Amino acid sequence: MTDLGQTKILLGAQWGDEGKGRVTDMLAATAGVIARSSGGMNAGHTVIVGDEQFELHLIPSGILHSEKKNIIANGTVVHPPSLVGEMEGLEARGLSMNNLFISDAAHVVMPYHLLLDRLEEERKGDQKIGTTKKGIGPAYTDKAARRGIRMGDLLDLEEFRTKLARNLAYTNLLLTEIYKSKPLTVESIVAEYQPFIERLRPHITDTAVMLEKARKAGEEILFEGAQGTLLDLDHGTYPFVTSSNPTAGGVCTGSGIGPTCIDSVLGVTKAYLTRVGAGPFPTELDDDLGSRLQQQGGEFGVTTGRPRRCGWFDVPIAKFAARINGLTHLALTKLDVLSGFESISICTHYLLDGETIEELPTSARLLDKLEPVYEEMPGWTEDISSARTFEELPTTAQNYVQRLEELCGVPVAIICIGPGREQAIVR
Repeated sequence: MTDLGQTKILLGAQWGDEGKGRVTDMLAATAGVIARSSGGMNAGHTVIVGDEQFELHLIPSGILHSEKKNIIANGTVVHPPSLVGEMEGLEARGLSMNNLFISDAAHVVMPYHLLLDRLEEERKGDQKIGTTKKGIGPAYTDKAARRGIRMGDLLDLEEFRTKLARNLAYTNLLLTEIYKSKPLTVESIVAEYQPFIERLRPHITDTAVMLEKARKAGEEILFEGAQGTLLDLDHGTYPFVTSSNPTAGGVCTGSGIGPTCIDSVLGVTKAYLTRVGAGPFPTELDDDLGSRLQQQGGEFGVTTGRPRRCGWFDVPIAKFAARINGLTHLALTKLDVLSGFESISICTHYLLDGETIEELPTSARLLDKLEPVYEEMPGWTEDISSARTFEELPTTAQNYVQRLEELCGVPVAIICIGPGREQAIVR
């Protein structure tokens, strides 16, 4: 396989749900440290090992390798009850949590964050963003407003109570005056969180120092992305985005590693395109072809179970992800889902009021007006799930991959042709 260097970033090059967990699991085999640097339990990764399927939300996929260090870094937000629940679920299946580490600077998702998330979505009605209602946005709001509570604050009960009381003085005003909901109390939250705090206490540490020590010791480090480039708060299809930065730049600020320490950036993209929730989607197929992609690809969200909207591969989106993240390689997933399609379309550019547009606009006003222009390629009927080399793929499948490389300007290093660990082609 192409040498990706000591320190690698793996991230989503679309709207998330690209199959990052499966690729992370593959690359984790040679890494010593796997780190998650943004988002919270609103993300989901599915990894299939033999006959077992693991659905992960906040814990890095490297946890499936007992000898690997797994870091939940400072840029994440942590909901203690959910994290403990995820840990216990994995322990029940024989996995150890001894090598799980949580940044003391990561912010905490509190009960009022989940409540505010739900109440605000309900208030918006038809104008809702389509959040996972996991409290992620309100938690990042408190972080930006400098009133957030961090994991390290939980270790001192009196400090936790003091900061919680200060926050509730503000938050209860929102709950009672704006949303007409009941106020929350300090003691009820402390009582709810205290058993989870004790369970997490041994795992909380300065993970930025851990990463630097690992790097200087020559260990391979893999940063596992959550969500996707087009959900980035600053660069995504705003306002239909997440509340953090799941792009390459966000890895540096969300983990404490310097940008000059990154050796490669691998963008994960499906062989087609999907999106969960509301927001623009230029190549969406609202027809039988879209339904077929959804069914053949099993396109339902890991975290929410919501059906994913499906469409053809969008080159301007891939080029945008390559530019924003400085992608060095692509990992193409779910190529097998396209088996059986007589013809496959690739969106090469858009038309906007009759004018050719080759770059993805950032304006939401313009995104809804884009008309995709397609290039048609012949499909294939063969089952490709047993292929282990590029040459074993049907010629039409090879041509499709090579055409994507040409149009995107980034080499495809990995091709996934099934969910299993062994169902991958390394080029």
